[in-house]
Amino acid sequence: MGTRSRIGVMHGSTIKSVYCHWDGYVEGVGSILQAHYDSARANQLVSLGDMSSLGVKIGEKHPFSEFELDKTSPDHAADLARIQLARAEDWCKFYGRDRGEQDVSWQVAHTFDQFLEQVEACGAEYYYVMQDGVWYTGCPDKDSRLVALSEALEAVAQEAAA
Repeated sequence: MGTRSRIGVMHGSTIKSVYCHWDGYVEGVGSILQAHYDSARANQLVSLGDMSSLGVKIGEKHPFSEFELDKTSPDHAADLARIQLARAEDWCKFYGRDRGEQDVSWQVAHTFDQFLEQVEACGAEYYYVMQDGVWYTGCPDKDSRLVALSEALEAVAQEAAA
């Protein structure tokens, strides 16, 4: 089972955000966002819609899974190679771009409370928001307060060292 999260970019009081199914923990999605996604890349990430998994690179369109490939297709070997490349390069896996699903684009919240409703509606256990070039995180089960992601990652590291 995945640890769901919601990833957003805040412009003024408006937040554009997407759902991410896998590894939503601070030490998973959070560490990747902090290390690999600045403001420009965060906006590009959100523009591609909901995703199965976040990678260190946004990557390119590739088949979603080898289990969905037609083994009789003349493109089977090339498709399999694209999946292997996506894994090796640690590309994001998007429902729309890579699987062709509909109705998986980003959502807009005009207030932080609306964003929290979207977090709850998708069952997210963590959320991440880029605001003015800084990542913040929160956990709806604990409280709705945003904490600098760098501080949350430091706390996780200290907890692991203890």
